[in-house]
Amino acid sequence: MSTVISNRDVLLFIPNLIGYARVIASLLSFVLMIFSPEQWSTAIILYLGSFTFDLFDGMAARKFDQCSEFGGLLDMITDRCSTLGLFFVLYGEYGSESRDDYFQLYRILFMMLAILDISSHWCQMYASASLQLHHKSTANNSDRFFLVRFYYQCYPFFGYCCVSAELTYVTMYVLGHATIDGNGKLFIDTITFFYCA
Repeated sequence: MSTVISNRDVLLFIPNLIGYARVIASLLSFVLMIFSPEQWSTAIILYLGSFTFDLFDGMAARKFDQCSEFGGLLDMITDRCSTLGLFFVLYGEYGSESRDDYFQLYRILFMMLAILDISSHWCQMYASASLQLHHKSTANNSDRFFLVRFYYQCYPFFGYCCVSAELTYVTMYVLGHATIDGNGKLFIDTITFFYCA
């Protein structure tokens, strides 16, 4: 006898509950970043918590056999909106009128990164949906450009790219707020070199 799963059941799946917590953590981090910048460390902890729990919602979905289209969509939208929210904050931080012309170039950088993020994910998801395959599956990416295949098939590279990009943006935010002495700056520069390279 099979169990019928209702829409309400799907909304209460463990990975989706993790997803809701990610949304709340991201939103709270942006509120702190914008309205209470002196609480930048709490904002970063919330943002990184949301980013880290992205790993656990997928694990929970597979472990408890609670994969759902809603969960996949929630996960993808949370990822995109979190990154775009941080771009928005960085755009304000680095592109403020009080900065010199060099920093004004960051406005273009963050705008282009946002466009690239949305357009590349939209293209990949659209192509996957038209084939009715998961966007990370080998079957979906078999005839894609070799870099796309490598990106999705080599999980260490995939993970490195995702984590490095997010840590780069977070570091840019931290550098705008933290008071760092000579040794601390050297530490940040060294760590940043390895994940931004």
